[in-house]
Formats: sequence, C-alpha cells, structure tokens
Amino acid sequence: MKRELTSWYSHALAKEMPVATYGHYGFALLLIPTAAADFLEYERFQLISAISSFINDGKIKVFSINSINNESWLNKQMEGAHKAIRHNQFNEYVFNEVIPFIKNNTSWETPIIVSGASFGALHSMNLFLKRPDLINGAIAMSGVYDLTEYTDGYYDEQVYYNSPIHYIPNLTDDWFLSRIRAGKIIIATGSGAYEDPNANRRFSEVLHTKSIPHKLDIWGEDITHDWPTWRKMLPHFLGSEF
Repeated sequence: MKRELTSWYSHALAKEMPVATYGHYGFALLLIPTAAADFLEYERFQLISAISSFINDGKIKVFSINSINNESWLNKQMEGAHKAIRHNQFNEYVFNEVIPFIKNNTSWETPIIVSGASFGALHSMNLFLKRPDLINGAIAMSGVYDLTEYTDGYYDEQVYYNSPIHYIPNLTDDWFLSRIRAGKIIIATGSGAYEDPNANRRFSEVLHTKSIPHKLDIWGEDITHDWPTWRKMLPHFLGSEF
C-alpha cells in the first residue's frame, strides 16, 4: 500500500498540520479522528488495515487529518466562545486547505466522502452539511449530532451552527438542501455499551423532515463504542454502499 505523510503550516489554524495519505486511485475518503486523537489514529487502531483491500484495489484513496479538539471543545481551561472560534478555524482549515490538497492529489472531479467515529462522526456530518458543494457525503459511525454533548453547557450562535440536530430543522435554503439531498449519507451505530442509538434515530427523523435521503443502520447490542465496531462498519459500507 502506498503511504505518504505530508504537512504544511495552516494559516487557518496557525500551526503545522500533518496529513496521512493511503493509496493511489479511487474516490477520496477523508477521515476525521475521534475525540483528542491524531492523524495516525486510524492506522494505529488498524482501521486502515481493515479497509486495505479497497485501497489496494483503487476504489478509495484515503486522507487522514489531525483533530484540534484539545484546543477547542475538550479544553477545560478555555472559554466557550473561544472554543467556538477555534472550532470554526478547524472548519476553515478543512474547507480551504484540506479539500484543495485532496483535489490536487486526485482530480477536481473526484468525489470526496468524509468519515469519522465518535466525535469524528459529528465533525464529519457537520463538515458535509455545511459544504455539500465541496464534500459529496458522509459515513458517520457511533456519533451523536448534538454538539452540546461536548460543550459543558455552553451554547451560543456558533454552537448552534455547528450542531446539525439544531440547525438542520431550520434550514430552508434550497441551494444547500438540493446539494445535501444529492449526497450520500450513512448514519451507523451499535446498540451496545456507550453507544447511543436513540440519538441516531432522532437525527434520522430530523433528516426525514427535510426530505434528505440517508441510510440509518443500527446494529445490535453486541456492537459497542469501540474500535472493533468501526473496523467492521467502515469496510461494510464501503463494500455495500459505494
């Protein structure tokens, strides 16, 4: 498997940001880390190995980036408003730096699907919903789509605009809705320890009210909030839905 490590100084984040790339060809799969993890997390926990056949066969080319959650929502010493500012800087980093990097390393016509587990699922869904002109869909695993789950009670306009279960019900702009409806949305969760299937059902209902096509896949009580689950889920959906 072709593996490359790249980094550049991000102007949006004012720091060096690395990216791991796996493969040669295929549609682009952009991986967003869980919680406080880094760009090599999916490799360390063998998820890259679990999807290696898709990489080696040229179905996907994977791009894995760093999180900055420790500098935003998981930073207990930072004020809520400053956390929101930092989170929006992360969004701008993805939209204005990572997406062009992916396009330059594939083609400008190559579809981009964003994926993540746990907190990465929320970020993945939010990134797609905010810029469906740049990203073509999301595979969200074991997520909740209410950002207030992570904000320690803080709520403002920027939390609202990064919390899909809050802003999607009020979205009426057909420019966004038509592009979101054209995308590929997969919402998957287990029903075992530390999973929240009801949160996924609630978000699915929100999407239904907006006539947004999507797949809600709730797995059994033996499926827990952990890496063995995501090593099963991601290859399953890459094989069955793409």
